[in-house]
Amino acid sequence: MPKGKFKSAGITIAVTIAVMLIAAVFHYFGAAGSWDMTASDWLNQRGSVTNKKIYIIGIDDKTLEKYGPVNTWSRDLPAQLVEILNADENARPAVIGFDVIYSEKGEQEGDEHFARACREGGNVVAATSFVFKEMPERDETGRILYNPYHVDYVIAPYEELGESVNKGYANTMVDGDGYVRQAMAYLDYQGERVYSLSSQVYKQYQENQGREAVFPSTYGRNNRYYFSYSGKPGGYSVVSMADVLEGNVDAKLFQGAIVLVGAYAVGMQDSYTPAITHNSQMYGVEIHANIIEALLEGKTQTPVSPLVYGILAGILCGLFLVGVRKLKIIPATLALAAAIILDIIVAKATYARGIIMPVALLPAAFILIYLARMIQGYLAEILRRRRVVNVFKQYVAPQVVDKISKDKDFELVLGGENRHVAVLFVDIRGFTTMSESLQPEEVVEILNEYLSLTTKSIFDNGGTLDKFVGDATMAVFNAPFDLDDYIFRAVCTAWDMKAGADAIADKFEKRFGKSVAFGIGVNCGNAVVGNIGCEFRMDYTAIGDTVNTAARLESNAKRGQILISEQVYEAVKDRVSVTPIGEIPLKGKSNGVFVYQLDEVKRK
Repeated sequence: MPKGKFKSAGITIAVTIAVMLIAAVFHYFGAAGSWDMTASDWLNQRGSVTNKKIYIIGIDDKTLEKYGPVNTWSRDLPAQLVEILNADENARPAVIGFDVIYSEKGEQEGDEHFARACREGGNVVAATSFVFKEMPERDETGRILYNPYHVDYVIAPYEELGESVNKGYANTMVDGDGYVRQAMAYLDYQGERVYSLSSQVYKQYQENQGREAVFPSTYGRNNRYYFSYSGKPGGYSVVSMADVLEGNVDAKLFQGAIVLVGAYAVGMQDSYTPAITHNSQMYGVEIHANIIEALLEGKTQTPVSPLVYGILAGILCGLFLVGVRKLKIIPATLALAAAIILDIIVAKATYARGIIMPVALLPAAFILIYLARMIQGYLAEILRRRRVVNVFKQYVAPQVVDKISKDKDFELVLGGENRHVAVLFVDIRGFTTMSESLQPEEVVEILNEYLSLTTKSIFDNGGTLDKFVGDATMAVFNAPFDLDDYIFRAVCTAWDMKAGADAIADKFEKRFGKSVAFGIGVNCGNAVVGNIGCEFRMDYTAIGDTVNTAARLESNAKRGQILISEQVYEAVKDRVSVTPIGEIPLKGKSNGVFVYQLDEVKRK
């Protein structure tokens, strides 16, 4: 496997494993629970038509105004309510559930009346409450004693009532973010299975209907499960308890139904924030109604296994990374959007089938991978451009370097293309002889001065500095990018070199008693241009007959002479003055080449 692909595979595997571990840990410990469950609420908690067989008899403001505070009531009032509801043997409720804990004894007559009415009715479920310890019990060594629920004590109905009813604990589970979205099915306490109030009402209703009570899968301590709300606050049919007691409501309305009796007034302080509406309160009795309907309709859920979710999340993130690795920003953004939408669709589908998948955790991982990929791509592009610029700025005019740095499609790769170019060769005449009589540092000074002149002349006219070969310089025009009027630019470059050399010659004549001059050749035609070499060492150059001919013209040029080919002359003849030299033989060519001596350049 190539080194680059091996590295990419390693990164993908590392990301996959990291996401697996992080997703599993986050999901197991609920580290992402608050914001993820909020996203799940937004996606899945949708109110629907509530069960018409669930009614709430509310201890509302009207009831409190008529009968006073609940703690002052005689138990005769709830006894009368039970008797009214069960008066007609053929039109009684299936279950009557009291979301009120009658734990303390009151007036004996009233207590006995209530207990007797419940016993005779046989369809009443009364509320109890478990009080859990804030800290688990430990032995003398500090080890936590086995007690999965850590129950401290139970608040139960007074004895006579407790013997006359079925009981269920009414504890409401509030998540860490303050919302109610979970319920408990039952607890095994002191060798006995105790059902929650909602579970007991559901169980008794199913038995009344001749059906088996099937409880959902639970998880964790306290046998929890999630449930979907069916009604928002005020979504169930609510009847004032006062209206029932006064006979303003026909008790036959509740025939075969589930009737829940509970607080329905703000002052009774029995309200919570439900997951279906994050901005309003719901009375506890309504929450029980929603839980019972969820049990009846099978709208309960349990979280997906952290291990399973971690593996799935890791694999999906690995695939996503592979998918977006080579995509540009728009396709990658579309892939991100598609992945998030797919995650939401899957989360919603699994929720409908009773499994809660984290909604926001995987999209968050997708977004992080996407951002990391974009940043990586951005940095890679910067490094690529810098590498290209660093290579080309050594032999390309500044304006060409600037264009390369802005051209996002330019690639520095091996290979070339066939282009029509102008090629210039320039060589210092007499340099070898002169260098033998000068000190090395003097030779370098002269050489640098002349090469600086040739480079400046090339760059000033937009050419590409192909290479230095000793005291010679090669330049190409119209590569690597298209250059307007490139043949004339090559001729102008030659003329600028000649003019600059005349000025420098006087300087070195005075200093060293010696001077040099250029011999220059210019040709145009097709040539192969591109990066030639190997992966770790390549040169941008031009090769072919056009280049060879330009080199031969330069070698035939006398001191201070510029020779141009007939093709060059035909392209610029209106803007130059020349002296025809005639056809001259060139080494390596069977036919001679007609050349001209450049005498003047007519610039605008």
